[in-house]
Parts: sequence; structure tokens; C-alpha cells
Amino acid sequence: MLILGESGVGKELIAQLIHRASHRSEKPFIKINCGAIPANLLESEFFGYEAGSFTGALKEGKKGLFELADGGTLFLDEVGELPLEHQVKVLRAIQEKEILRVGGKKTIKLDIRIIAATNRDLEAMIREKAFREDLYYRLNVVPMTIPPLRQRKEDVIPIALELLARYNTAYGYQKWIHPEVMDCLLNYDWPGNIRELENTIERLVVTSMDDCITKDAMAEIKSIDVHPAPNGLTSLKAFLEKEENRLLEEAYRLMGSTRKAAAVLGISQSSMVKKMKKYGIEIQN
Repeated sequence: MLILGESGVGKELIAQLIHRASHRSEKPFIKINCGAIPANLLESEFFGYEAGSFTGALKEGKKGLFELADGGTLFLDEVGELPLEHQVKVLRAIQEKEILRVGGKKTIKLDIRIIAATNRDLEAMIREKAFREDLYYRLNVVPMTIPPLRQRKEDVIPIALELLARYNTAYGYQKWIHPEVMDCLLNYDWPGNIRELENTIERLVVTSMDDCITKDAMAEIKSIDVHPAPNGLTSLKAFLEKEENRLLEEAYRLMGSTRKAAAVLGISQSSMVKKMKKYGIEIQN
């Protein structure tokens, strides 16, 4: 499988979800950032080495990342950064379903699901002789393109709520996001995609002085235009009620229960149920 998309769109998250939904879910999920390992260490990191195979090698040898992923999923992140001279070795490991450790004489059979990801145009790299065509077609059996966050605005609120729940738990808070701030999040294009949204939500949770994260807290950490609510007290009330309704629906849909949704929004379960009844939001039994 090959996952394509801009940096930060959530390619690793998609790979993890695919792994968890598969029969390999109880086995390892091993990530390799192909652009983060120095070229002279790639082979030993990928395939491991035998004892005494080079100066500084562990006396008992070492398993490589391919071997550690046996039975599970190997995620080749930023596969477009893989040096050309190492691509043939990766191709062989995928095709033959076996690896040879550095300094080894006996191949090791492996059962691995390969998921690769990149933000590069691999077809252009093939034309430029920078990426092997045979490796590309081996990886591109099931292609998946993840659109940038600016093209899927409907995902911003659910992702923001999930991140809010994660960081509330991590830092021991029960903070909630004011509807005006949610509107700011929706009207921003997120050039850094999910990674930028995640960074923003974490900073809001950490830096906000109050349980309610307001647009003032947002202004302190990020330059995002705030689209004002309609003029007048009556229209402001209607606007806020509309946003509250939307937040309640999104939180309940995402979390699946009034208790969990209430925790994410920083309100009691009884208040959650009362508000849902007020807006006519159906509660599933």
C-alpha cells in the first residue's frame, strides 16, 4: 500500500488505523523514517547485523527494523527519501519476503505487511531516475491519497475534539473550546495540516488560563482571523446557540456516548443530556 499526501495530513495515523483493523493488530507496528537515517547506517538499521560484522557492532548482533516487524506491519515513511542504492535491497526484501543481516550468510524469512508513504511525486522521480520504477509498482498496489486539511473542512472539528480529549487527559485538565474559537479553526486553511492543528490544540490546552479556551487565548499563540458573529445581541445569541448545537452533535458523534462527550466538552453529563434535548439531538440507546 502507498499513502500519498502533503506533510502533516496524517499518513502515519492512517497506516496505524489500517494496522489496527487488520488481523495483524496484535503484532508490531514498526515505523521507519527513510529520510532520518544516515545513508551509511541504513542497511544495518533496516536489516540488522551479525556479531562482529563491523567495528562497534554489538557482540550478540542486532535485529533490524524489518525483522522487528515480523508478523506485523512495517511503515516506510517518507519512502521518497530512500537513497537509490538502497532501494534495490528494500525491493528484494519485499519481493522475496526475506532479509540478510549485514555480515550474515543465512537469509531470514519474514511475514510483513508493507505500508509506504510519501509527500513526493514518485512518478516524476522515476522519470528523473531518482526512484526505481519496479519498487514504485511493488508499493503502489493499493494507492491512497489523503487530501490536505483545507480540502476537508468537515474533519477539522472532529479532529480538534479528539485532540482536545487527548491533551486534556495528558495534562489532567477538563478544558473546552468556545464556539468562536471553533469558528476560527474552521476558517483557517491549516497549511501544516493535522500536525499544525495538533500543535495548536496542545498549546491552547497548556497556555489557556481558564477552562474555557477563548479567542483571546487563540490570539496569543496564533494569527488566525476571527470572523465576527452577526451584529446585535439577538443575532449573537442565535449564532452561539447554532455553534453550541454543532459542537454537541460533533462531540456526541465522535465519542459515542453522552458521558465521554461531556468530558471532552468540559461539562457534566446531565448538562450534556439537557442541552441535547434542548436542540433535539437524538440520543442513541
